Amino acid sequence: MIPLDVFGSESVAADLLEQVRWRNGVTCPRCRSDLTVKNGSYGHFQRYLCKNCDRTFSDKTGTIFAHSKVALRKWLFSIYAFLRFNTSLRQLQIEIDVQYKTIYQRVERFTKALDAPSLDLVGPVEIDEVYVSAGLKGRERDQESRSRGLSTRGRGTYEQDKPPVFTIVDRGTGDRYVIPAKSADESTIRLLLENRQKEPLTVYTDGFRAYDPLAEDDAFDREYVVHGDGEYANENVHVNTCESHGSLLRPWLSPHRGISKDKLTQYLRAFQLRRKLLRKPGREALKHAIKATL
Repeated sequence: MIPLDVFGSESVAADLLEQVRWRNGVTCPRCRSDLTVKNGSYGHFQRYLCKNCDRTFSDKTGTIFAHSKVALRKWLFSIYAFLRFNTSLRQLQIEIDVQYKTIYQRVERFTKALDAPSLDLVGPVEIDEVYVSAGLKGRERDQESRSRGLSTRGRGTYEQDKPPVFTIVDRGTGDRYVIPAKSADESTIRLLLENRQKEPLTVYTDGFRAYDPLAEDDAFDREYVVHGDGEYANENVHVNTCESHGSLLRPWLSPHRGISKDKLTQYLRAFQLRRKLLRKPGREALKHAIKATL
């Protein structure tokens, strides 16, 4: 269920942040010492004194919520709505009554705080690519007008405003990844598959020729289906899970009306987090989202 109590009370929101942040005990965000004591409060937030460096800090110090006059409950609602319901920033502006620029900057801080996916492939692995429209959103007075990359058809590159996004499914662990790239070529594919626990790594692909060199490499056992011949699955050989996961990507980007390609990585990390929260109840999903930014 939606954690309405968190979004309706600043004290409840502050308690939730405290629970998540200090789940392993209170430590100083500056010197990492655990020699801390409570030192009064600031509004709804507990303050602490570090006996090692003699500095004070609060539950918000060093987080994406620090130095903001906007209530924490509003920021938690924004994160929850952004991830759970894919709410656009313009709609969030209306819902929490905060200027668009303020929301944009805080959501950007949130997406930048998310960790890059760490691949440690067990296998078998499916890999496929999808091309998204991502141009040069925004303009300066002395620059050309923005491009959203809507004029180029077919396979593209970063320079053509249609960067490829690789979807990788590790059947051994069940993990799924979405990773942007500047081009869909052999070197990029090898880099994505570099971190593997064993060799040869079984890799399932479609008939895209950039995957062909894998068949000649002893480090990989490549099997594939040719969609152009009407072949989509041959027993365990298919990339249907990748395509299913990738098909959710464009609807995720759509409400934001043309992602700037230099912000694409951040939005894909948020999409990755959104998929992890899919089966979690409301309060647990919000806790997981907060934890991901700390």
